[in-house]
Amino acid sequence: MYRSEHPNPQFERGYYFSLNGSWEFAVGRGEDRLNAPLPGRIEVPFCPQSEMSGVGITDFMDDCVYSRLIEVSEEDLAGRLVLHFGAVDYEAKVYVNGQYVTSHVGGYTAFEADITGAVHPGENRITMTVHDDMRENIPSGKQTRKQRSFGCFYTRTTGIWQSVWLERTPPVYLKRVYFTPDIEKCAVKVEVETEGCAPVHIQVFYQGRRVGEAHGEAAFRRSFRIPLTEKHLWELGEGNLYDVEISLGEDHVRSYFGLREVKYQGRKFLLNGKSVFQRLVLDQGYYAESIYTAPSVEAMRQDIERGMELGFNGARLHQKVFEQRFLYECDRMGYMVWGEFPSWGVEYEKLDFLGRFISEWSETVEQYFNHPSIITWCPLNEAWSNLLDNRKVRDVRFVESVYMVTKTLDDTRPCVDTSGGYHGKYTDVFDFHCYGPQQELDHCLERLEQEDLLTVETLYPPESAQEDILCRGEIPVNASEYGGIAYSGDGCAKRDVSLREDKAEAIAEEEGWGYSICSDEQTFVERYRGLTQRLLRCGKLSGFCYTQLYDIEQEENGLYTYARRPKFSQAAMRCITECNRIRAAIE
Repeated sequence: MYRSEHPNPQFERGYYFSLNGSWEFAVGRGEDRLNAPLPGRIEVPFCPQSEMSGVGITDFMDDCVYSRLIEVSEEDLAGRLVLHFGAVDYEAKVYVNGQYVTSHVGGYTAFEADITGAVHPGENRITMTVHDDMRENIPSGKQTRKQRSFGCFYTRTTGIWQSVWLERTPPVYLKRVYFTPDIEKCAVKVEVETEGCAPVHIQVFYQGRRVGEAHGEAAFRRSFRIPLTEKHLWELGEGNLYDVEISLGEDHVRSYFGLREVKYQGRKFLLNGKSVFQRLVLDQGYYAESIYTAPSVEAMRQDIERGMELGFNGARLHQKVFEQRFLYECDRMGYMVWGEFPSWGVEYEKLDFLGRFISEWSETVEQYFNHPSIITWCPLNEAWSNLLDNRKVRDVRFVESVYMVTKTLDDTRPCVDTSGGYHGKYTDVFDFHCYGPQQELDHCLERLEQEDLLTVETLYPPESAQEDILCRGEIPVNASEYGGIAYSGDGCAKRDVSLREDKAEAIAEEEGWGYSICSDEQTFVERYRGLTQRLLRCGKLSGFCYTQLYDIEQEENGLYTYARRPKFSQAAMRCITECNRIRAAIE
């Protein structure tokens, strides 16, 4: 079985039974097959488009159905038996022994079902039907709407793509926990949400030593402020995580938090009160053999390690909600990230979908609130017009509403209302994207340095320009996408040799795509150094994000291939690393 580890160390009970592995599977609608075997097989949690799923269907797949048998014991039915799904793209309906138990809309967040009343001791059948039609105005991120991948759009993901598991709880149980650290007073606020009323006992440990605790009665919701006897800050390269054990009556949950504070002061980004320049790299979380799902926990760790080895101190997790387990590894390793939603695919020009979008985004913020590695929320990307028709200009109320909801849910982090697009009235950071040559970036930054402003005319071509000034005065500024240089020299084959040839043909509508092309390693390094050093010299810039860490299918602007192999010589990779580590002017 692949991926048998607990998927969410943020909220872990003692009884955990993984349902990853072989499931029955069929393409098409499944309402008439709710309690019957299916003809095909699939390896969960990998999507049916991927090689690791054993299916490998990359054609359009609007509907599919999953099924498997589980064994239930008398002990399982002593309290609650809960079925968990890490993420299913996009609309899921779950049945047990033919009985409907729950449904969920949204392809990127976790959901669960209490199946106690639908099961019996012995063999039981779980069935899930999935509907995922990208023509229906849904968040889809970088999933292609064409038959094949093209440009910066890649293979689609349908159905289960994160872990599935069973869990037992007592009738009175802990539903959620939120941690809000206070570094100045060396304390943490712990808010618990419960089903029912019972005594609660919270213990905080650091490397096995108990450093804080609290007791009390909890009924549905209660907060505790816990002073800590030892202060260990979450810092770059050092997670220094505190372990937490929470008991609510007979329910026991393990969790953790990081003691850290993030905010802006003027144009400076502060981590625990110290100025830190955000040296981020774009990570889109795609894998050649498994698409959206990391093939292993080790693969997640290696993604982070490769970024750190190149001198980046974090990543922009782009157009995808990454797995909780990935964020745990970021937390543990002291790796800063922007938490982003796969907003592409949504029609910003009308408010029809706003309610559903806010519902899905709110689930994301609430489920990922506790991760210390998340330093910025980024709900929207390049929201200036419809993705398929740029004549349909976005309704700015969409952008502003999403920002306001984000700050209502979490006022402890900065929020970029829309990355790289026309900002609305409200944003904590003005960020921009610049994929042009050196002179274009120079012009942009010179205007920021000399006139203290940026306008659309500075950043975007004349046909998309507006007269509105987007940035003026002391608002923080971040170059959240730059580079995008496709290296197509000897170090990078047109198609990665690790991919099967038939698979490579299927995804390669365009070969060697990038925002610009460079065929010589020395020229690439010089261009990289020129762009990056110019950004670091700008005293009014709080950070940058280079596009990107890896090639993805036909897109070749990564620093590594799609198979995670270095694209450049050791000397060139060393030059890139040294450049990234140059002290920034704002620091």
